Amino acid sequence: MPLLMAVSSLLFYWAFAYNLVRTDYSKLIMLYTSLFVLFYNIIIHLKHNTKALTYLAFGFRAIFIFALPNLSQDFYRFIWDGRMVLEGINPYLHTVESFISQGQFPVTQAVELRAGMGDLNARHFTNYPPINQLCFTIAALFASKSILGSVIVMRLLIIAADFGTLHFGSKLLEKLKLPSHNIFWYVLNPFIIIELTGNLHFEGVMVFFLVWSIYLLYTNKWMLSGVVFALSVATKLIPLMFLPLFYQWFVFGDANIIKKTPLKLRQVSNSDVSTNDVALSKTQLALSLTPRHDLWRGMTKLIGFYAIVILTTLLLFMPFYSSEFINNYSKTVALWFGNFEFNASLYYIAREIGYLFRGYNEIAIIGKATSILVVCFVIILSFFRKNKTIIELISAMLIALSFYYFTATTVHPWYIAMLLILSVFTKYKYPLIWSFVIILSYLAYVNVNSMDKSENLLVIGVEYLIVFGVFIWEVFIKKTSSSLEA
Repeated sequence: MPLLMAVSSLLFYWAFAYNLVRTDYSKLIMLYTSLFVLFYNIIIHLKHNTKALTYLAFGFRAIFIFALPNLSQDFYRFIWDGRMVLEGINPYLHTVESFISQGQFPVTQAVELRAGMGDLNARHFTNYPPINQLCFTIAALFASKSILGSVIVMRLLIIAADFGTLHFGSKLLEKLKLPSHNIFWYVLNPFIIIELTGNLHFEGVMVFFLVWSIYLLYTNKWMLSGVVFALSVATKLIPLMFLPLFYQWFVFGDANIIKKTPLKLRQVSNSDVSTNDVALSKTQLALSLTPRHDLWRGMTKLIGFYAIVILTTLLLFMPFYSSEFINNYSKTVALWFGNFEFNASLYYIAREIGYLFRGYNEIAIIGKATSILVVCFVIILSFFRKNKTIIELISAMLIALSFYYFTATTVHPWYIAMLLILSVFTKYKYPLIWSFVIILSYLAYVNVNSMDKSENLLVIGVEYLIVFGVFIWEVFIKKTSSSLEA
């Protein structure tokens, strides 16, 4: 049975990679659903054979090696940026359109890349951080004249990152005494294979550095952990929102536990000691074994960790620094909060309320308000939620990021990769469900060939009805039921 499921998966992945057009919605849903059902059953059947699961993860990814991404066109911009760097041009200072509109072609295959990436990408400045740019440049270095060649190089980098995640994720699960096969809910997930390996999204590289950083943190290598955490930030900025959550871990948590040397009970006879003396000695022994925290030491390490992360991140940005860079980059990042909207949930409800009272789209105001709300929520999690163990810390990251995506104006499918990897180390499974129903977001523009380009809110509503239903069950109802039973 596992062999039959593996062969079926290989055939479906091949069809997905080489014989699927994005607008063929029926085929898209059927292939993805079939792959997800097979993925679930493969793990159930082979969860005690991690070697076989690893081989399958390699094999499924290998199918995509020579395929051009068919669900996203972002890779054309990746190639453009990498070739710009290789030409010695700062990609943050120029839009693609600024060259093409003047008849200038600074990189090889400039016209094909511009046509492939579309108007939206071409009109705006790049928003991809330095580690992303490094990956793009490596692709340009090895394939400066071939789009497919560049795709292959970037795909190999993403696959390497996935197996780095497998390595450190497995080691972390082992240390936490959690089932080792849990990591395959991420590594073998069709969502991860298709969105990261297939569609070339570098969330996989960000995830790798984050998992590696958490592993180093748990093994008490917090300084090196800070450097690696900065690499995650310099791949995608999202991990920055986790920084406040480290407060309890360093100051009151496992990172700052100090155990006293146990006292030895005096060997005495009944004739020369009273019962009270023996009780006192036992009390001293118990106190000596009780963990304590050095607050000053914890705060020093926390500040040191923050300093390492911030300084390393700034150093990685330094090669691109200029006053224009700061202006262009900040404006581009701000677009995600005040201009773009896609596959949102609570934001769309707030938008409809804005239409009702003001008569127009309030995205600029709502985007700023939700940003402030997310910051406040993360601070509350940092100080008022118990985040003292590594599992509690990871759970807090998961809840914080979920809240951000629930309120965000734009939630592209590949964003869910971070939620999925964090859930591997927790009791929550709603990100796994989301990784399945997220395929519905590709059906949002069902009127792609007509004049009506608005999203289908019914499709988005079904997606989030499922996600919120599982989320509320796991986080609130199930937890309450367990407490009542206890």
